[in-house]
Amino acid sequence: MPTYDPLINSSPQSQPLANSYWASTQALPAKQDPLMGKQQTDVAIIGGGYTGLLTAYYLAHEFNIDCQVLEANQVGFGASARNAGFVLKGSGRLGYAAMAKRWDLATTKAIYGEFSQAVTRVESLIYQHGIDCEPQEKGYLKVAHNPKALQQLKAASDFIQQHLIQPPERDKPTDLAQHAQFISAADFRRDYLNHHQAFGALRLSDGFGLNPLKLLLGYKSMVERQGISICESSCVLDWIEENGQHRLLTEQGELSAKKVIVAANGYTPKQFNQRIDEKFLPILSNIIVTEPLSADELQAAGLFSHQVTMDTRILKYYFRLLPDNRLLFGGRGAVWGKDAAEPIYAQRLKLAMDKCFPALASKKVAYNWTGWIAASMDDMPHVVEKNGVGYSLGYCGAGVSFSAQAAYRLAQSIAGDTPTEIANLPLYQNPLPRMPFAKARRIGQWGYYHYGWLKDRFG
Repeated sequence: MPTYDPLINSSPQSQPLANSYWASTQALPAKQDPLMGKQQTDVAIIGGGYTGLLTAYYLAHEFNIDCQVLEANQVGFGASARNAGFVLKGSGRLGYAAMAKRWDLATTKAIYGEFSQAVTRVESLIYQHGIDCEPQEKGYLKVAHNPKALQQLKAASDFIQQHLIQPPERDKPTDLAQHAQFISAADFRRDYLNHHQAFGALRLSDGFGLNPLKLLLGYKSMVERQGISICESSCVLDWIEENGQHRLLTEQGELSAKKVIVAANGYTPKQFNQRIDEKFLPILSNIIVTEPLSADELQAAGLFSHQVTMDTRILKYYFRLLPDNRLLFGGRGAVWGKDAAEPIYAQRLKLAMDKCFPALASKKVAYNWTGWIAASMDDMPHVVEKNGVGYSLGYCGAGVSFSAQAAYRLAQSIAGDTPTEIANLPLYQNPLPRMPFAKARRIGQWGYYHYGWLKDRFG
């Protein structure tokens, strides 16, 4: 079956699960029953990924609001089970200095605080609920791929240290440096990764890796313990708004709700609701995972750390050593969904990995899969609820952490309990901007990929 493409196909229902490494580590439970007949709830949540499940959890647990989750396929189908498992402080592509220029320093500090809370929130949920999702050592490494990028990382490090880190961390210079630590190329290759294309790195202290599918199923168990219904195989085929009420129609049922949250992110079909149609770009991400590496192979390749890593290219590569000493390596996939399974994309990733770590050239790829992420026009996520309809879109590949904060803020908004200073942040106040020439989004993406390739290679 061809890969589901949100800009081509009208519905993501009846799609196969990803043949991912994560699926080999965790069997999915039996499917929950689909929505049957006519039912009613206060809040209907469309999408059973991180955002949808946690929004349901917070609505019930924090605010005692009745809700129900509709999942088109099975919990474990979408991006929440396909991603690389990077818990990062940040979301979208907009840097903090750029935020300060777009808005002001106070707004940037508040957004930095939201991103920081997102990481802490995921950690708290893991330990509070005993989710066995294999969290790894702390640290997020941003690798400079050329000398110019090295200077940009240094500037980013200086900006974070000078403007964003708050007391009590600022009271101790050693703590300050650890929160945004600049690492020379020699030190990076000796102590972290012998990356043959690294010119230095910036280490942020609070990122970490985990098993994203196990995290997702942990969230599902939390929701089920709250007595919330999760209807699987319940793709929303029509959405009717009338007299302040919402009717969501599936193949076998109809759910009426006072309010609706859309939490499908990159898997949202192109024609779904006027609030989000033509306002995001679904992008295919591709991930490969090697065979397990022996101790000698790890030493020869110079893989000394399990910290999550991403480079500074426009078309970024991201990677980390997994608990069983396989190397996960990801990057951009095909432009069109119909081409997702073409071998060339995994081959390109393997070639890029071999250039970074030449000692791995003979290692085989054991797993290869793809998944959709969503980007917004202004390079930042939008978590908006207005007049009873909310959505969270535009994580741009960093949704493992920020989805938790987004879900909490969506639940607060539905309950009318959002602090004013939070509600006024651009993340939560501004709706998604429309994509210009939306019908030609993929052509523009194709052109941007070519520009990015040239810029990364020669710029």
